[in-house]
Amino acid sequence: MPVRWRLTLVYGSLFFAAALALVLINYFVVSSRLSERLLIRLPPELPSPSGEKRQLFFGVFNKQIDDYHSTVLSSLVQWSLLATVLVGLVALAVGWYVARRALDPLQRVTETARRLSTDTLHRRISMAGPNDEIKDLADTFDSMLERLDNAFDGQRRFVANASHELRTPLAINRALLQVSMSDGAIPESLRPVRDELLASNSRQERLIEGLLTLALSERDLTGKEPGDLADLAEPSLLAHGLALPRRLPAPVVGDGVLLERMIRNLVDNAVAYNDQRAQVTVRTGSAAGHSYVTVENTGREIAPAQAARLFDPFIRLDADRTGSAGGAGLGLSIVRAIARAHGGTAEARPREGGGLLVTIRLPAALPG
Repeated sequence: MPVRWRLTLVYGSLFFAAALALVLINYFVVSSRLSERLLIRLPPELPSPSGEKRQLFFGVFNKQIDDYHSTVLSSLVQWSLLATVLVGLVALAVGWYVARRALDPLQRVTETARRLSTDTLHRRISMAGPNDEIKDLADTFDSMLERLDNAFDGQRRFVANASHELRTPLAINRALLQVSMSDGAIPESLRPVRDELLASNSRQERLIEGLLTLALSERDLTGKEPGDLADLAEPSLLAHGLALPRRLPAPVVGDGVLLERMIRNLVDNAVAYNDQRAQVTVRTGSAAGHSYVTVENTGREIAPAQAARLFDPFIRLDADRTGSAGGAGLGLSIVRAIARAHGGTAEARPREGGGLLVTIRLPAALPG
């Protein structure tokens, strides 16, 4: 139940309890006063009744007094309860209004937090008003946003600098190795060393590129365009001589470059970790408000617990560190980061008969 409703109910309950207590007190006070016996003195000019007439006179008089007491108490209860209900309804309306005014600052904090992303961390609440607990909360929230904004600015600067400072020297080293150590310029005995240096350089380039892509894909998207996962999967499938068994539309809205990279990582991973059966199947479609792409391959038997850990950086089935020339151990981590950046999910489970089945679900694009 919303806080506004709870506050209104608390205000109304307290009022009705106080009003009911006041009605009971009034009832008992008035009832006690009316129950007091009065000494009736007849005027001297009136003859004093005697005998049966006296008994009849006071019997009628006492009955009228009792009827009067009942009428007064009944009217008191009825009008008091009616006034309590009417004033109580007014109190509920006032409580609803007061609760809204009291919770407006908190609603403002909530709306600011809901609109925040890595590109809107510069926004502040800047709440004015008395130095109460709510203003203290808003100022603390602004201070937290300031620290987050500085942290994300530092991350952006690091990614921008790393893109140039790390990839450029490796590219230069590769070019120098290829030029200075060409086949005609080095002895036959040094050619294996050259090949090993080039392979090591290539591994470092892939690792750095994967880390930069992972850092970029974990940020909120700044530009989104409509697309289809079936179309985005075609380049990756053609690169490995594959095709969709059945082309089903899977409309999405997002960054086309990142989504294509996500599917390429899935297909490359499925091809790289296959067995002699060499079967890779890619499917797309949409269901229950989500568009999906699934990639499954044949391969070794995988435990369900191992499949869930494959999305962690540098996690492999045989070792938790990078150690092969085939990749950097970041392929599925990038896949999950891109899926989450688009509001989707990534799930991996063992395939029956050996291998892995990876499913990516993204929010389906609305028609039009």
